[in-house]
Amino acid sequence: MIFTFDERRGTYLNRAEGIGLSLEPLLESGTLTIQQVDPATLSPGSFESMMRKMVEEGVRVIVIDSLNGYLHAMPDEASLLIQFHELFTFLGRRGVTTLLVVTQPGLVGNDVTTPVNASYLVDSVIMLRYFERSGQVRKAINVLKKRNGPHQRDIRELHLGESGEKLRIGEPLSELEGVLRGTPVLADSGQPGN
Repeated sequence: MIFTFDERRGTYLNRAEGIGLSLEPLLESGTLTIQQVDPATLSPGSFESMMRKMVEEGVRVIVIDSLNGYLHAMPDEASLLIQFHELFTFLGRRGVTTLLVVTQPGLVGNDVTTPVNASYLVDSVIMLRYFERSGQVRKAINVLKKRNGPHQRDIRELHLGESGEKLRIGEPLSELEGVLRGTPVLADSGQPGN
């Protein structure tokens, strides 16, 4: 089940297709459902009840895209974290995999923040980050946190829809430091990474 707060269903399907994820067959078979949610018309309590009902009906994976849209339905961060804790505890006990997308205000530099710190509630955190290199804006990917077992700690370049490729994760950016800050420099040199 995908709940999309920020995009229309058609836009969501087109963007997935653009990176090589054809969701139409899953929708047609009933394996996947996408529901566009307007936080102005759905209270946080009723959204939580809807998710609980779907889990009772057999849903095993829930995607909330994005948490930012969900935040608009909540009166304040304190109640949001309490509600998340209760909801994630319920979903975890039921064996449901939950994916949260959080967009960060600010694109590059040190002014990137998250709208709410829910990292202590989740098992894994994957960060996608823009950075500048050789006069181009590029994307990096990194697993910041994985609670259950070891994981790669490398920061790698992420290629989406480039040169006929749909999705590719590149080699580690080991020659650079500061990629996650958006302002990389050559490792041990202090010089801008070109």
